[in-house]
Amino acid sequence: MATTQLSDIINVTVFQDLPAVDSPEKLAVFQSGAVVNSELLNQLADGAGKSAELPFWKDLDANDEPNQSTDNPNSKATPSKVSQEEQKTRKAFLNKGWSATDLANELALGATGIDQIRARDDTYWVRQWQRRLIASAPGVAAGNIASSSSDMVHDVAVDAVADQSVATRFSRQAAYTMGDRVDGITAMAVHSFVAKQMAEQGDVEDVNDADGKLSHRTYMGRTVIVDDSMPVIAGGTDGFKYLSMLFGGGAFGYGEGTPSVPVELERDASSADGGGLETLWTRKTWILHPFGYQHEGTPSKGSFTLAELRTAALWSRIVERKNVPLAFMFTN
Repeated sequence: MATTQLSDIINVTVFQDLPAVDSPEKLAVFQSGAVVNSELLNQLADGAGKSAELPFWKDLDANDEPNQSTDNPNSKATPSKVSQEEQKTRKAFLNKGWSATDLANELALGATGIDQIRARDDTYWVRQWQRRLIASAPGVAAGNIASSSSDMVHDVAVDAVADQSVATRFSRQAAYTMGDRVDGITAMAVHSFVAKQMAEQGDVEDVNDADGKLSHRTYMGRTVIVDDSMPVIAGGTDGFKYLSMLFGGGAFGYGEGTPSVPVELERDASSADGGGLETLWTRKTWILHPFGYQHEGTPSKGSFTLAELRTAALWSRIVERKNVPLAFMFTN
């Protein structure tokens, strides 16, 4: 069990107490609007069982030609029907605990270890939430390659560095797997290495807020989300492939349930040779799911792990390609 020890405390005889150093990982994917929270998903996350069924209405079929009106009262038209389908998803039941000894807290200058845990707990969970979203990207892309003829994927990457060229790097092509729905792509999440290539192409523009500070960047009018947790895949020889995800608003649905005990402080008086130890436990129940898909199979534990979310077999698309506001690009 990992706990905060005296060695984790800054040597107060040498250094002054410093502000907490936040992780450099950005939360841009979380803040981008790619995910829409709904009261229905909140209710499903709060409901009984390990899985949930997300109903949705199918669109009216534009290929169904309308009737031709006549003046014959005995000729009856047959109405069409509107129907629902369901997306099946597994809930995520997650928890995390952090410990700090009383003596370490007493000797810390400024905030105690347990205070730091309390202050950073929310940010930790936002980052875990974002990791689960991003972990879905290679899984959905791989599933699309395996079972849907890669109609959501633009793959120009090669394995060997010697074979790489301008043609195998990032370009404007991936969004057009959406066909005439290409305008539905409003943002893209890319690794910083890919962002560098985009900037070198001259298509990246800075967007400033009212105070003149950088708010975000755009690429051909789409918001650019730079996040180094986007997948980097080792090639078969000496190269690397970068996976970029392009999406429209509401590409993912999100619901949050309420665990029986969301937050709990555990006290162990005998630990640290009687000095005492506190552990803060926090728990989450989530639904985070791409529109138009359903989960297949059973998780190895109560919920799918990040590794399981990255597998092709987990994902099955149940709507037409154009109705899914997601596209993927593999580049060098």
